[in-house]
Amino acid sequence: MSVRIPPTLEPHYDVIVIGGGITGAGVAREAAAAGLKTLLVEQRDYAWGTSSRSSKMVHGGLRYLATGHVSLTRQAVAERQRMLAQAPGLVDRMRYVLPHYRKEFPGPRLFGALLWLYDRFAGEHNRQTIAPIEMLQWLPGLDTRRLRSASVFTDAVTDDARLVLRVLAEARALGAITRNYVRASKVVKPDDAPWTVTLEEQRGSGRARTITTSLVVNATGAWADRLWRTGHGREHIRPLRGSHILLPFERLPVSVCLTLAHPRDRRPVFVFPWLGRTVVGTTDLDHTADLDQEPRISGEEVAYLLDVVDKAFPGTTLSLADVVSSWAGVRPVVTRKAGRAPSAESREHVIWEEGGLVSVAGGKLTTFRPIAREVLLVGAPRLKQLTLQEEDAPLFRPAPALQRPGTVSRLTWQRMKGQYGPVLGDVLVSGALEAIPGSDYLWCELYWCARHESVVHLDDLLLRRTRLGLILPDGAAGLLPALRQKLAPVMNWSQQRWEAEIERYLVLWRDAYALPADA
Repeated sequence: MSVRIPPTLEPHYDVIVIGGGITGAGVAREAAAAGLKTLLVEQRDYAWGTSSRSSKMVHGGLRYLATGHVSLTRQAVAERQRMLAQAPGLVDRMRYVLPHYRKEFPGPRLFGALLWLYDRFAGEHNRQTIAPIEMLQWLPGLDTRRLRSASVFTDAVTDDARLVLRVLAEARALGAITRNYVRASKVVKPDDAPWTVTLEEQRGSGRARTITTSLVVNATGAWADRLWRTGHGREHIRPLRGSHILLPFERLPVSVCLTLAHPRDRRPVFVFPWLGRTVVGTTDLDHTADLDQEPRISGEEVAYLLDVVDKAFPGTTLSLADVVSSWAGVRPVVTRKAGRAPSAESREHVIWEEGGLVSVAGGKLTTFRPIAREVLLVGAPRLKQLTLQEEDAPLFRPAPALQRPGTVSRLTWQRMKGQYGPVLGDVLVSGALEAIPGSDYLWCELYWCARHESVVHLDDLLLRRTRLGLILPDGAAGLLPALRQKLAPVMNWSQQRWEAEIERYLVLWRDAYALPADA
């Protein structure tokens, strides 16, 4: 499938957003909702970077509350509640359990006080304290020695890549134009003239085109400082890597999110269910590798994550052979002080304005919408007029009221309603309502994604439009013959192109999503 910069692209836009992760998608959606002529470009695939490699959590941020950032927590809880109400199936409630061991911090009384305030922000009562015997119903095999009790509260979980795609779909419905595999190779501002942005295709002929704009939004995350025009004093991007491993559910059957302090450094680590598997993460360390290469987990990180599972579930004899896949994301943390430990760095976002170039970095997956609105307000003097959509306007359009097909499970139906929203009916008629073995994805979803979601490479389809490359053994290598046979009419690739894409995908998966050689 060839995707090129279309000749209908206009010569001028009110806003050009560079970066197709959750922040860029949010800015494009809010700009389009404000009636601005908006273009978003992403040099790789949508959500290729951090926004498909996060911990998948939509949460209020208890750590911010514990450090005194009350307003940030209140805002994050409000956004969590908004997404839970408007996009069930895309953002879903998940129980979190924090065990309280004797002589370990925090104790149940202190943590209970934080949860009381957390519930106040949400406007609902979710917290409770349970006895060790009750925990074993949700977390079989958990070490209960020295365990006094556990605090239970509610946050949420998502598929981060699908969240980005859904926000981009909302942006396009409001009039925005979005293009993946298009690189902004040059961003300049001549004197007394609009900004000019040179766009280059990242495939095919590599054709370039220059477009003007009133406002450039640099939402490139860990790459943001590449577009800065001037220095920012002591502030700079500190790329921090967070890595995860995915295990078969039957090897670690948890039905809630377990929050643990790692015995080595007391950092919080999560063990939670996701897409029928179990996730263990995350790490937090400086990422010193080339940012233009796929990030990958290190052998030391694998050992770190397996170690916390061994300590928490002493009867579970996990080995490297149990790990289905891994992923590593690079957080675009803004630092002002040298020598801080990675976990001590603030995750708050920072915005810089340089004469119509607005750069944003940091922030949370949960608060993408208020961050996007703040970015546009900072850039408002460069626009003729800015009237943001009302604060309480719906973020997502609802899914149609369709009857669930008898062959589709309730859980799958709920997920599809949340991920596809108003186009759910079109997805259902795109192909067979047959589940792909080992997953709850349906073949019709792959047909739909291949036709309508700007799939350029095989990894777009298997690692971001769906997560089959993460949840199936060997990156879904066993599925590739059937995938090629069924999707050949849709993808319109030659035999040589299919062979090249399969080889490219398998190499990429082994390099970035399998366990490293030093594990």
